[in-house]
Amino acid sequence: MSMTPEQAAWFRDTFTRLVDNVDQALLGKREVVGLVLSAMLAEGHVLLEDAPGTGKTSLAKAIAASVQGTSTRIQFTPDLLPSDVTGVTIYDQQNHRFEFHRGPVFASIVLADEINRASPKTQSALLEVMEESRVTVDGVAHEVGRPFLVIATQNPIEQSGTYKLPEAQLDRFMLKTSIGYPSLAVAERILAGAVDRNPSASLSPVITTGAVADMADLAASVHIDPAVARYAAQLVEATRDSDATRLGVSVRGAISMIRVAKVYAASQGRHFVIPDDIKTLAVPVWAHRLVLDPEAEFSGTTAETVVQRALTAVEAPLARAAS
Repeated sequence: MSMTPEQAAWFRDTFTRLVDNVDQALLGKREVVGLVLSAMLAEGHVLLEDAPGTGKTSLAKAIAASVQGTSTRIQFTPDLLPSDVTGVTIYDQQNHRFEFHRGPVFASIVLADEINRASPKTQSALLEVMEESRVTVDGVAHEVGRPFLVIATQNPIEQSGTYKLPEAQLDRFMLKTSIGYPSLAVAERILAGAVDRNPSASLSPVITTGAVADMADLAASVHIDPAVARYAAQLVEATRDSDATRLGVSVRGAISMIRVAKVYAASQGRHFVIPDDIKTLAVPVWAHRLVLDPEAEFSGTTAETVVQRALTAVEAPLARAAS
């Protein structure tokens, strides 16, 4: 059953309240907050490429506080082990049985800080849980629950001692964005209240984690016209056919676009997706998935450029509402 206009209006109002609440802790970054919340409600994950001290931890804590969820922070280092992330099974001598001790990945919002500093083996510990929302240890599957959002960060400046994220792992992030530095006006407000080291602690919850799961299910029922779906498929094909790419957008990337576009449409109060939703989300959802041809990259071509060229080359269908 498709979302109704009344449900879309409720979704928009609730989404706006969530953004307003998180914005109290992360001033002046409503667009980024909206993207991250959209990924959460589309049951995807986010990669933030930012310099240190831009508010990544505050973002994770503020979202968790807004949905009455839990948040954990994992500092990825070269000596971090996979069991330090997922958990470990330990033999209880008193009860004479093995018990699973949950790792920090069992939380509503997981901040994987500087994920590219850990070894590829430890990075891969996140692959299953990001894809299937569960962890398998010693052959036993453990569900992490809903909502479940991984916000991974990496420093774009300092590359010494880091490991490049493999394409398979990059593809599991629904979108990639950055918080960036605040504007001068916002910086003045932040400095004026610099004594508050944990602004998310004072936030009141907007909805419960159960309501977040209901919103995610509701967003999945947003209507998408076959013409709009075909438009997204044509854009994906254009990135694959580009001379500047060795690897275009994957099938997972195309599916991620549809999922997050439905959430974005509902956040705007619509019960149907329009081509402009695809255009708005194209760079954050697709650019990080592209593998560029070395010669094209050397000549200055970026993944964002390839996506923008595809948007220019492929004609968008006329937007029309769902009946």
